Amino acid sequence: MSDAPGMYRVAKQVVQPFMNRWVHLTVDGLDNVPRETGVILACNHLSFIDSLVLPINLPRPLYFLGKADYWDSWRTRWFFQSVGVVPVQREGGAAGMASLQTGISILESGDAVGIYPEGTRSPDGRLYRGKTGPVRMALAAGVDIVPCAVIGTDRAQPPGAYRISREPVTVRYGTPLDLSRYADQAEDPFALRAATDEVMYEIMMLSGQEYVDEYASRVKSGSVEAVPAELDAPRQLVHHEEQIRRAS
Repeated sequence: MSDAPGMYRVAKQVVQPFMNRWVHLTVDGLDNVPRETGVILACNHLSFIDSLVLPINLPRPLYFLGKADYWDSWRTRWFFQSVGVVPVQREGGAAGMASLQTGISILESGDAVGIYPEGTRSPDGRLYRGKTGPVRMALAAGVDIVPCAVIGTDRAQPPGAYRISREPVTVRYGTPLDLSRYADQAEDPFALRAATDEVMYEIMMLSGQEYVDEYASRVKSGSVEAVPAELDAPRQLVHHEEQIRRAS
């Protein structure tokens, strides 16, 4: 923790006792997070305060990859820089690859990276299809992914709200996932999707959320309509992995 940005250390000392008491924070599975090696913490995303409650009780710094848009305004730039958030581009192509490389460099230095595979906050409290970026980074850096879940943050601070209500919040850290069996398929979109679905399945089991097999960003933009999740959603999430195993 001594290597963390100064604002990060101050925030942890000040915010930790407040948040733990104010939202009656319950933490499960903290021992599942490695103390020293590089690791990705992949979490569902319900509220702005997810980025506070997920790392607040960790004994090591957690570096988030944040939207580069936050650096356009000095009002947000100074805060995110001071707490160790790393700016990344959201678009694909060369900019997207550079963002992945930023995360890989952090992981290779032995640090922990926090990321939301859904890419944005859930529009309705359900769990949406994950993007493959976290898996790409994990395979390139040779690190595990710890699936995580936040529960109740959407009630403590709903989207658009500025005040944090005294609603109980739970953070769960799952068993680390070793995805090294996909290492020789790191450029195969089918394999990347299977590995990502495996991560999302574990997040779903930790959070208890209903799964929707669609990208949350497309639902929020109105390009597609949100549809009810199928009753066999857990099986959907491991379908691609089963196909790969049968083919191998």
